[in-house]
Amino acid sequence: MHISAKADYAARALVELACDIDRPLTCEAIASSQEIPFRFLKSVVGELRRAGLVRSQRGCEGGYWLTRPAAEITLLDVVRAVDGEVITLRGEPLSGLAYPAPAAGLPDVWRTVEEGAAAVLAGVTIAALLPAGAVRPAAEGPESGDRLAGVA
Repeated sequence: MHISAKADYAARALVELACDIDRPLTCEAIASSQEIPFRFLKSVVGELRRAGLVRSQRGCEGGYWLTRPAAEITLLDVVRAVDGEVITLRGEPLSGLAYPAPAAGLPDVWRTVEEGAAAVLAGVTIAALLPAGAVRPAAEGPESGDRLAGVA
């Protein structure tokens, strides 16, 4: 089994964003806090944005926010956003994999492993990864409803 650096960095970035829902966080701030290479993180966050997991705002007060509460974002969402398939074989999805006999049963084993891994990832939310007391609640005010006040 292999967990990609992209999936790891994406999950760590989302946990950072879930901790501070009051204001956008820049890639620089996330990279510094999580000790992630900035250029790589910038690419990963772009994939998260295209997948609809984060939104961005440009400008001096810009950065990234979660698009929905951390309790609604699973690690499966994260992995699929940046890697596509949960498990691949030589870079190809397992869905159409077939082998001749006597190894004909092996693709079913790989698909079962993928289903199990997907079930584990689907059962873990970004909110579940947050340490107790890590979430700084959104500020009260007209924008607070837009900032995912129900994260934890």
